Amino acid sequence: MKGGVEAGAKRRRFAPYGLLSPGVIWLLLFFLVPVLTLVRASLSERPNRFLPSDLTFSWDFANYSDALSKFGEQFQRSFVYAGIATALCIAIGYPLAYVIAFRGGRYKNLLLGLVVIPFFTTYLIRTIAWKTILGDEGVFIGLLRDLGLLGANQGLLATPGAVIGGLTYNFLPFMVLPIYVSLEKIDRSLVDAAKDLYSRPSRAFWKVVLPLSLPGVFAGSLLTFIPASGDFINAEFLGSPNTRMIGNVVQNQFLVQLDYPTAAALSIMLMIVITAAVLVYARFLGTEDLTG
Repeated sequence: MKGGVEAGAKRRRFAPYGLLSPGVIWLLLFFLVPVLTLVRASLSERPNRFLPSDLTFSWDFANYSDALSKFGEQFQRSFVYAGIATALCIAIGYPLAYVIAFRGGRYKNLLLGLVVIPFFTTYLIRTIAWKTILGDEGVFIGLLRDLGLLGANQGLLATPGAVIGGLTYNFLPFMVLPIYVSLEKIDRSLVDAAKDLYSRPSRAFWKVVLPLSLPGVFAGSLLTFIPASGDFINAEFLGSPNTRMIGNVVQNQFLVQLDYPTAAALSIMLMIVITAAVLVYARFLGTEDLTG
């Protein structure tokens, strides 16, 4: 009897580890192992440029300094473009999420469906569609020229504005949905209480609604900034050689130049910088509600 009780207690003690084991195994196989492989490649040298997979591990930290000296401009451009696109997504997405959450009424599901509906088309097709829309012979450019906003020889395609616009469009739903969830969770009685205390609607928003919705803004910013920093599709189809981002460089080094150590070093540096930026952002914004 006593042995059975002890065996049951032992099983209960190890049950949480058993439940966690599939997730831990998944992370080990599909996150930790690939990252360690990438780190190893970034510290290796390529003795034979005709055999790119034949790498020799040599603790070659010069790969990092060389990659940064060659492609520092693309690094800076990536974070600038991603930062502007994230700010635009907040500026566009927050009012949209607010209207859906507080004014949507019985049309909430319809409005949310309109936000999500672009996902019914693949990311690549959506970006190529914008290439057609922003083309010199497109209707949109013709309208801007008729209104005098663009000159006869001016265009939007192959400009930084086109790349940032593509990033903003493609990642806007990732900003709207987390903000909507945070706004939807807000107890409306708190807003009513602020109004009952003679607070103006604008003051009630700044003192009640905005602080309570910051976890959604934080989550949406991460979901927008992180993939936008490493994106290469928008810069490839909507930009030019002068608007190339670090994702284009990594793709080129991996798949065209076959320079695996440089590509791996760029990837590791991108991960480190993004992680540091996220930690700083979280420090200033605060994520207690999000992590809780």
